[in-house]
Amino acid sequence: MASLTKQTETKRRMKRVKSGKARKNQMSAKSTLSNEELFAGFGEPGQKTPEK
Repeated sequence: MASLTKQTETKRRMKRVKSGKARKNQMSAKSTLSNEELFAGFGEPGQKTPEK
């Protein structure tokens, strides 16, 4: 059986690794715009582009 110190070090390391993964997953959940959001400034299809 592993020592208490080794168990604690492992738990701390894994907690830090998992928190980083969770943070990155949360950040990447909405990183890409949808087509509606991406092309919203171009107006309706077949119409002239809106003036700024």
